[in-house]
Amino acid sequence: MKSQIKAARDLLGMTQAELCEDAGIPLITLRRIEGKPDHTGLVSEETVVRIRKALEAHGIQFLETGEVAAGRGVAIRE
Repeated sequence: MKSQIKAARDLLGMTQAELCEDAGIPLITLRRIEGKPDHTGLVSEETVVRIRKALEAHGIQFLETGEVAAGRGVAIRE
């Protein structure tokens, strides 16, 4: 999820501070997520859901393997 969150934020041209404001979380929390290879135990699942919902409100779609986007964007081919 770490790389998806950062990629989504970059696609939107959104700063860490802007995303934190939208998600209602502290900046240090997002920095932990984006900066650590595995943020398990450092950040609650509820916080990740808040970030995801904030990004989805801006039009981001989070895709799992095999899913197809409903609009333009980028994806990693496996």
